[in-house]
Amino acid sequence: MADLTNPDDARWMRDALREAEAAFRDGEVPVGAVVVRDGRVVARGHNQVERLQDATAHAEILAIGAAASAAGSWRLLDATLYVTLEPCPMCAGAILLARVQRVVFGARDPEMGAAGSRVDLFSGSILRHRAVVSGGILDEESGALIREFFAARRKGPAHGPKWN
Repeated sequence: MADLTNPDDARWMRDALREAEAAFRDGEVPVGAVVVRDGRVVARGHNQVERLQDATAHAEILAIGAAASAAGSWRLLDATLYVTLEPCPMCAGAILLARVQRVVFGARDPEMGAAGSRVDLFSGSILRHRAVVSGGILDEESGALIREFFAARRKGPAHGPKWN
């Protein structure tokens, strides 16, 4: 995984964190995403799996779909996706298929992370397209939100994997 962070990464990740907070308030796993093109947010998304009763309604999928609609093209060649949690295999596949140029994520996901934590679908991709990936941007804030969510669901101290 490349570490090609830029000074705006924390700024855009804060926008993604606001989306994650919206998911938290809605009772969804608090993951948020924003798609940035030409220095502005063109799409947003947060997990809506429970609300929509759709296992594919992850923040990344919703943000990619909204960005493609806004662009009038499924190809997001010049876009950066900011997401608060390392993408899962489904989302990594969608990112690669949408030709997203760059992915920046917050906390690592030791259970389902597909950018190096569990598997790495971004390096050596069998697809022609490759996305540049940077992780760990505002990872503590992203991980804390997820830990708080699952601790509240379990009615006790946080258990399970360390989310960052």
